[in-house]
Formats: sequence, C-alpha cells, structure tokens
Amino acid sequence: MKDSTQMTNSLKYTEGWLPVKQIINGMIQLDNGYYVTGVKVQPKNIFIMDNQSQNNLIYNLRNFYNTIDYEFWLIIADRPVDINLYLAELQKEFNNTTDNNTRKIILQDINKANQFMNLEYNVVDTEYYIIFQEKRLEILQKKLHNLISGFASCGMQSAQTSNNDLRMILDNLLNGGETSKLGTVMS
Repeated sequence: MKDSTQMTNSLKYTEGWLPVKQIINGMIQLDNGYYVTGVKVQPKNIFIMDNQSQNNLIYNLRNFYNTIDYEFWLIIADRPVDINLYLAELQKEFNNTTDNNTRKIILQDINKANQFMNLEYNVVDTEYYIIFQEKRLEILQKKLHNLISGFASCGMQSAQTSNNDLRMILDNLLNGGETSKLGTVMS
C-alpha cells in the first residue's frame, strides 16, 4: 500500500513520469540506459550569399544529411534574449561619438531596440540542434565527431550540446515553447 502511495505522489510532478535520470557532460542520461545528446549548429544566413554559394551549401547539407544512417531529431528552439546590455552599449557608443552620421545610425538602432522592448516582443535567438540517442558511449562519441566534422565540411560550425542547451530543449518541449512567468501571489 505504501509503495502505491509513493508512486502516486511521485507522478504528481513531471519528474515522476519523465525518464530522465540526470543531465551530465552535455548528455541526458535516461532511466533505460540510453544517452540523448547531439550538436548545436550555428545558423548561417544564406540569403546574404550569392546564388552559387547558396546552391553549394544546400547541396552539401543535403548530401551530408543523407549520410546520417541513424534516427535523429532536428530541433529548432527559441531562447529568450535580454537586450538591455545591448541597449546600454549602444547608449554608451552614442554618448562617445561626435560624428553626426554615426550618431544618427546609432540612434536609429536604439529606437528600434526600444520599440521591441515597448511592444513586448519576445526577443529570441533561434538555435538549431540535431539530437540522437545511443546506449554505448563510444558509438555516441563517434556520432558526435561525425556530425561536427560533417557540418564543418559544409562550412558550418557546430559543437556538442551543453547541459544548459539540453535543459532549454526539455523546457521548450515540456512547456510548448512558453516561458514560465513567476510572480508574487497575493491573497
């Protein structure tokens, strides 16, 4: 009887049914012995490239994706960004600049950033991940190396996911991309 009560109490929380044992060394260790990890790929704006470079990048990425012979998930996640530091740097630069043309450009950037803040836009950084699971650590390391070198051969930068990246991905998946806003409870 006590075991069923403990099980019912533990299932009241996400941790009770989520099969995550721990997040360590850029990997999610699951209860079933599998590890979930992957790479974070730095975005590249292909729209500022000439047509030939765009086509080459797309062709190389298509060929690279076709060499991946295991199940993976492509995850695109938005991470909130605080632009207050950016605004402070712009203001400092505006105060230190005497050239009227430069001041005009900086002021336009300040106004645009303030517009984002005043309209309560969600200022986010879009991040791209390729995530996979593997039980054996040596195979996991080989897959990571192949992904990183494959993206490098396409002219893109990538690195293994960090613990913070994985926590953010889990948070996005579990909360539907909504950020929790905690405040004071008044009675």
